[in-house]
Amino acid sequence: MALRMGTLVAFGGLVAWPLVAAAQPAGSNDQELLGMRLFNQSCRVCHTKPTLSSPQYGPVLSMDSLGGKADAVREVISNGTPRMPGFKYHFKPAEIDAIVAYIKTIPAPPTAAPTPAGKTGASREAD
Repeated sequence: MALRMGTLVAFGGLVAWPLVAAAQPAGSNDQELLGMRLFNQSCRVCHTKPTLSSPQYGPVLSMDSLGGKADAVREVISNGTPRMPGFKYHFKPAEIDAIVAYIKTIPAPPTAAPTPAGKTGASREAD
């Protein structure tokens, strides 16, 4: 039984490794890694879509969020918005800086191609 459990744990590690490796920013430093950990603990729940059937509550965050201005991102994380709580009493200033540093490593999402006028992609009348 112990051999099977060890094999299962090793296999699970091999399966999960690409997911963990992909989540780490390229060329990351300690501050960005701390920011990624804090983001995953406190921000991901609203700023990513965890499953296809669940809603996403907050906007997708990336290096272009709030015009790419680190001070603006820091301000929103600290003080919140009408739809988001502030985290200035939850995180230390250095931790907020780490989250900002991590967000600055997230590539901007691709922009959707515009839909031609009059075509929605849903149902169309037959010609």
